[in-house]
Amino acid sequence: MIDKATLDAIGDIIGAENLITGAQALAEYASDATKLQFMPDAVALPGNTQEISRILRLATDKGFPVIPRGAGSGMSGGALPVKGGLILAMNRFDRILEIDQQNLIVRTEPGVVTARLQEAVEAVGLFYPPDPASLHVSTIGGNVAECAGGLRAVKYGVTRDYVLGLTVVLPTGEILKTGVETMKGVAGYDLTRLIIGSEGTLAVITAVILRLLPKPMARKTMISFFRDVPTAVHTVSEIIRNRIIPTILEFMDGLCLDCVRGDLSLPIPEEAQAMILIEVDGDPLGVEEEAKRVRRVCEDEGVIQFRTASGEEEAEALWEVRRSVSPSLYKLSPHKISEDIVVPRSRMAELAEYLDELSLEYGLPIAAFGHAGDGNIHVNIMLDKNDAEAMENAQIVIKRLFEGVIGMGGTITGEHGIGITKAPYLEMEISRAGLALMGRIKKAFDPAGILNPGKIFF
Repeated sequence: MIDKATLDAIGDIIGAENLITGAQALAEYASDATKLQFMPDAVALPGNTQEISRILRLATDKGFPVIPRGAGSGMSGGALPVKGGLILAMNRFDRILEIDQQNLIVRTEPGVVTARLQEAVEAVGLFYPPDPASLHVSTIGGNVAECAGGLRAVKYGVTRDYVLGLTVVLPTGEILKTGVETMKGVAGYDLTRLIIGSEGTLAVITAVILRLLPKPMARKTMISFFRDVPTAVHTVSEIIRNRIIPTILEFMDGLCLDCVRGDLSLPIPEEAQAMILIEVDGDPLGVEEEAKRVRRVCEDEGVIQFRTASGEEEAEALWEVRRSVSPSLYKLSPHKISEDIVVPRSRMAELAEYLDELSLEYGLPIAAFGHAGDGNIHVNIMLDKNDAEAMENAQIVIKRLFEGVIGMGGTITGEHGIGITKAPYLEMEISRAGLALMGRIKKAFDPAGILNPGKIFF
């Protein structure tokens, strides 16, 4: 519990109007996309890097937790105040500082919504590829803290591939600039990469330098339906084996298709038990040629139905299938547990068979969709959380899912991070020696243990 004198000191730093202490207002910051709830003692809305530095010095001195928070769209509980303390809400850090068209970089504050930054750079003919599903809500700082991925990762990579430099505040209050503003730079340890994906446990990000690309001149969207999952995922591998790297290769299994079938303007073949949504981009002639080659591969693999959008309106109709899947799954059960595992592309058919086995054994519908191009599949365990047996079985399924995925050479999280929801399983993937080393790194950054405690390490 933060005492009144300390709260007054925080109010003096940021202005009393930027300190929230009322129970009703605090409740807005007590949860995130996990729907778990932990009440903070207070919420601070700092306006500049120096204010954050003073708050963290105070926290280190007094010993109260500080939890950085962006939009609260995280899926693993990374921004939850599990030990109470002060939420450091980055709402006021919402400026795009500079779009440097000559050097193809953008300088931005962390509270800028991802889609807003994309729109701003595209308005001048540039392109910021990372596109998490939450891009209309999530912020750049949160994307960096979680190393967000997204649909275009198969061709363009993830957030860490675009971060050149950071301005951060260490838990002890020091202000530090990491990285460079150039395409190359190897001076010293790569502290930028260390902070990316650290889930707010090492430092508070107050500015980001991102590299940009020229905006692709054209794109083509296609959708293909298959009789079974093995054929669909083999087709994904064949597309890439034919030296085509689509911007997007999205997958949905039969259970997902059953949930959206009949609700959309696009008819879905009754016999279809898998779908791949494909998009290519680049120069107009190259895009047309790649789209033809994609179609040939799909036809060679026995596609039931293949459609190519002739323009933006038709492309949106194809995208409607993918965008509708997550909410439509509640037709199966009132609740779901979503895991974002990754396996090698060559083992996705094996994963699908394994999910069917787990579903049959434990009596729970398990729907799978996601980014087939990089093997990052969202596994949705459908259940009623008021059913004690179903909840118990779901926890067994999660553990067995992770065991199976690691056995296939995969990872327990590709985008969502560890936070609190996956912390109990982290040792399944990372050795004790590795975890101990991470603990020492955490201690070096945060000797008093005040920054986002209770995350990652279980």
